[in-house]
Amino acid sequence: MAQRPKKSALDVKPGVPQPGSLNPHLLKHQRRQLTAEEYAAGIRSGSRVVLGQAITLVESQRAEHQMLAQDIIGRCLPHSGQSVRIGITGSPGAGKSTFIEVFGLHLLGLGHRLAVLAIDPSSQLSHGSILGDKTRMEKLSAREEAFIRPSPAGGSLGGVAQKTREAIVLCEAAGYDVIIIETVGVGQSETAVHSMADFFLLLLLPGGGDELQGMKRGIVEMADLIAVNKADGERLPLAQKSLREYRSALHLFPPKESGWAPGVEACSALTGTGIPEIWQQICHYREMSAQNGYFESRRREQARYWLFERIGQQLQAAFFGHPEVRERLKEVEEAVLNGRKSSFQAAEELLALFLQKDDFSR
Repeated sequence: MAQRPKKSALDVKPGVPQPGSLNPHLLKHQRRQLTAEEYAAGIRSGSRVVLGQAITLVESQRAEHQMLAQDIIGRCLPHSGQSVRIGITGSPGAGKSTFIEVFGLHLLGLGHRLAVLAIDPSSQLSHGSILGDKTRMEKLSAREEAFIRPSPAGGSLGGVAQKTREAIVLCEAAGYDVIIIETVGVGQSETAVHSMADFFLLLLLPGGGDELQGMKRGIVEMADLIAVNKADGERLPLAQKSLREYRSALHLFPPKESGWAPGVEACSALTGTGIPEIWQQICHYREMSAQNGYFESRRREQARYWLFERIGQQLQAAFFGHPEVRERLKEVEEAVLNGRKSSFQAAEELLALFLQKDDFSR
């Protein structure tokens, strides 16, 4: 009698047959990677979808994405530079997002096309970001003439996303003639946003006389206009008092190189009061700075700043990515922390490894 084969726990029983694809033609319609020229053409045609995809490439850390992104930027660069770039910052709770929506809708009503690059704060612990500006600007984000792009700050200088400068170029090539850069808020260095904006707007709350004194002097010095927001209802008398205090405070600051005298305006994102006046101030500033040559010279200085900023970023990335530096870094760091080696000696040693020298000091 034939012996039955022994059963094993590893035997595989036939399962339920898997259903076929609901859309058998799906693979045929999967999106292929666009070429740099196709991206550039889509951006110049005003496609918000292609613009968003290109900015995603710019923000990507993958080497192949960066190569493609730089090619796209190079093709878009000749079509950029024709916008007014406005940096907006302010204390937490000053109503920046609400102000930008009302201000943006006013600009669209005048026939402008607006791009908002809103920088969301990144958590220093989880490096996560809320990215909720589109939900806070519902009316503006629904308009075809507006493009809103929230980006995580990622701990970069001044709360400004590292790739915002490149995103500005792409938005300008797409035909947006007003670019707003919303920063994380007062309390971090605003140097980065000032180095990419033509006009710097500081948004404050009524009754914040002490707030102005408490701010870093550099932030106030950078401001081309101070706007007292939420100047409505019961806060209106307080807002008028704040106007006088801020105007008096501005007299203590030295004159600007541009020849522009910063002013103070009261506004309300709730009622729309003061919004047209703020835009008129910005237009007046651009006209004046264009006539005296400051506008063009500042753009050139900004381009120089970002040239050296980019060189520094790339050198830092190359240094910490160097295999011998990575291998020695932990040991050298421990020597510094334990007092066996000075920070300067350690830096020289690691730099020598990076530069492939063999004569570094021990």
